[in-house]
Amino acid sequence: MEVTDIHPLVILFAAITTDNILLARFLGMCPFLAVSKQVKSSIGLGTAVVFVLTCTSVLNWIVYNSILVPYNLEYLQYIVFIIVIAAFVQIVEMAIERISMSLYMALGIFLPLITVNCAILGGSLFMISRKYTLLQTAGFGFGSGLGWMLAIVAMAGIREKMKKAKVVPQLEGPGIALIIAGIMALAFIGFSGVMKIN
Repeated sequence: MEVTDIHPLVILFAAITTDNILLARFLGMCPFLAVSKQVKSSIGLGTAVVFVLTCTSVLNWIVYNSILVPYNLEYLQYIVFIIVIAAFVQIVEMAIERISMSLYMALGIFLPLITVNCAILGGSLFMISRKYTLLQTAGFGFGSGLGWMLAIVAMAGIREKMKKAKVVPQLEGPGIALIIAGIMALAFIGFSGVMKIN
């Protein structure tokens, strides 16, 4: 089966579950471990990641296929993708600040973090290496963002419950968080018999 024959909805659901960019590809682990201490902040960052990952994947697909490929500049894809991501995050940050100051105050600290989230760049690089169409890229970007958000909110919920649990002192903090992340990754890999996108 050709990649172009795969329906965008299949790619979307695979990106959420079996091809989860965080739990299967381990991209975006730094903000995942740093911000997943409270559900509220995790939802804020997760929402911002969904929006930015979806939009920048589509923008990078357009830039790659309409500028870089026709002029044989594919070797510049890393630099161009990072510039597009950083510029888009800055524009979103300025727009949110103008439109809704309360939303800006809630998300303000998370927006700059998204620029350095390697899951955002990884989404753009995966869509190039897999030769996705524009619709498939939009599905993959949206699904990857939702998968990342699902993982960080689940981790935050577990870590909030863990505050009341007795944990061995040697495993407190990052140790227990990595063990939880490993168990979550095993749970998501359990879906691999349902759908797999290579």
